[in-house]
Formats: sequence, C-alpha cells, structure tokens
Amino acid sequence: MAEGLARQLLGRDVRVQSAGSEPSRVNPYAIRAMAEIGIDISKQRSKSVETIDPANVDLVITLCAEEVCPVFLGGAQRMHWPLHDPDRKPDDLTDGERLQHFRDARDQIKGRLEVLAALRDTPDGLDPKEFHASIRVPDLAEAARFYAWLLGISPKEWTHRYVIFVHEQLKVNFVVLVDDGLTLHHDTLYHLGVDVGSRQAVIEAHHRAADTGWPIDKPARTTWRGTPLHELWLKDPGGNSIEIDARLTESELAEMPSDKAPTFLV
Repeated sequence: MAEGLARQLLGRDVRVQSAGSEPSRVNPYAIRAMAEIGIDISKQRSKSVETIDPANVDLVITLCAEEVCPVFLGGAQRMHWPLHDPDRKPDDLTDGERLQHFRDARDQIKGRLEVLAALRDTPDGLDPKEFHASIRVPDLAEAARFYAWLLGISPKEWTHRYVIFVHEQLKVNFVVLVDDGLTLHHDTLYHLGVDVGSRQAVIEAHHRAADTGWPIDKPARTTWRGTPLHELWLKDPGGNSIEIDARLTESELAEMPSDKAPTFLV
C-alpha cells in the first residue's frame, strides 16, 4: 500500500521501492482497500529487502511496529513510522473488520506521505531570529502565574491587558492577552510570528510569500502606533494570522511621521 500511495503522491520524478523482511504476497485486503481510492496495486509483488541496491536509495521509511523491522545496511536517511500490521491473522474477525484494518493503515500512511510530498519542494525559507506567539485568556493574572511556572521565567513586562514573556534560551517572545470579547479560535490562538531582524528582511519575506502563493493579509509596512515595527501579516493554510516583523533601529525610529500613519514598504 505504501508503494502504491507513494507512487501517486510523489510523482514520476521519485523512484519508489518497497520490500520486507519476510516477503510473501500482496494481501487481497490491501488490494481492495487501495482500489477504494482509485489505486491499483494488484500487479505489485512482495519483495525482500535484499533485492534492493542500497546505493540507489536516498530515503528509507520503515513502517514496522510489533513485527521485526528489516535491516537495511545503506547510509540513506531513515524515517520510522511504526504502524500496526493490518493483517490480523490470529484474530477472529469478519471480512468487513479485516478490510477496515487495511483502510486504517492506508489512511495513516497516506496522511504521512502527503506531508512528505508537501515538504519535498518547500520554497527557500526565512531566517527567523525569534519566535512569537500570543493567546487570549479569560483570567490574565492566573494565566501569568501558570506560564511563569511553565516557562520557568518571570515576565519581562506587563500591563492590565497583557503579560510578555521573553525566553532567551528558547528564542521565544510569548504574550498572554486579556480576553476582550473577540471571537476566538477553539484553541484561543491569537497569532503566531517570527522576528526576521531587519526592514529589508521583512520586504524580502513579502516577495517570497507572494512568489510562493502564501496569502498576504497585510502587506509589508512600518507601523508606528504601539510598538513600532516593520511587519508583514500572512494567513497560514488554516486561516491563522502569522506576523513577520522586525524592530526598528534608532535611525528608523527617527523617520516616524507626525501623524503616525503606516508606511508601506512594497
């Protein structure tokens, strides 16, 4: 099943091979489960790991959990995705129950391969200096106490509306905000973000995001009210707000307009 899924998801520019420690046959339930999603593996065959030349392998993914994993002596990168063997031979199961085990395994493998396929062509990333996160909470004081305990540090500063934790070792800037009645996500996430270090880096992030097709919520600009920042706002695939920002230098602060209107950078 993994071979059939990988061939479909990774495309023709990737050579996909599958093998095991005790090859036998392609299980009929595996063929049925894959046929349900339009993939024909009936012509595949079960192979021994010894039939694969390690010199032609860049990545090895093992799926064994309770059974013995095959030994592969090559120097390729390895990933281990332990899954229960869907072929529950000793169990007294109906035909439908046996097929469901193969469906479950199929869907788990498919989900993991989809992530692998998505990561294969990831565009050149940013060079973040610090990770930002902020959440809204119903009780600011109790949240401050909890996160001081969780992070092992005291807040850097606070007001009646927010508490800021800066963790130098983790390179995290974490803000707890008072819940002011705004509609919240189920996990109360307000936003995530990264500090990229400079105005030029924010501008470059805007162009990279545009070239890649990431949704730009607010274009790169310098904002002066509150904490002056160079900032860019994106939306992640789940609709969460992502801030890419940089603090202003002293000379950049001197450029502040009298009306404090945002200065667009692109």
